[in-house]
Amino acid sequence: MITISAFDWVPDMARGQVRDLRVRWALEEAGLPYRTKLINHQEKLSEGYREWQPFCQVPAYDDGEVRMFESGAIVLHIGEKSEALLPKEPAARARAMTWVMAALNSLDPFILWLMMTAVFNADKPWAAEARPEAETYVKKRLASLAHCLKGREWLEGRFTVGDLMVACTLRSLGFCDLVTGDPVLGPYLKRCEARPAFQRALAAQLADFTGQPQAA
Repeated sequence: MITISAFDWVPDMARGQVRDLRVRWALEEAGLPYRTKLINHQEKLSEGYREWQPFCQVPAYDDGEVRMFESGAIVLHIGEKSEALLPKEPAARARAMTWVMAALNSLDPFILWLMMTAVFNADKPWAAEARPEAETYVKKRLASLAHCLKGREWLEGRFTVGDLMVACTLRSLGFCDLVTGDPVLGPYLKRCEARPAFQRALAAQLADFTGQPQAA
């Protein structure tokens, strides 16, 4: 059985955003059963957990043969097990993998910078000064993404692991309307979130925080 680590508690604003959601979604799309090992914020600092996740974060992954960390690497590993996430055709497969890297490197750092100014440090004087520049860079990246998606349902013809990772990155901007207000990106994100696999993954993460059983 595949095991992934997840936090047993996070603040309300982070629920539905913690990065084990990416792995849960990939497992749901691939039809692979899994279980979660819930850890608290003391356990994440233990030497035992550091051996599994050196940076004391979630998720970490263990399928009995492979132990790994970092959500992007884990999602690609799951994709190798399922054509639902990674096409067999070499060029299409490479493009899907490229979009995973784009989500992690061309989108996520800029979005995180904006979040640092607009959410996590919103009360700091330096953040108010930095936010306009951070927002400008995010808008440029989103415009490039929207250009690629214009007239398309998915990034590469059908849903792939690339869409999964890009959508998870876009969801981080839920505190503003840069995505939801965009005529291309808003509907794209809605399509991603409407997928049954995403809905199951989200429900599972939220259930772990509340201790409530998942709906059948």
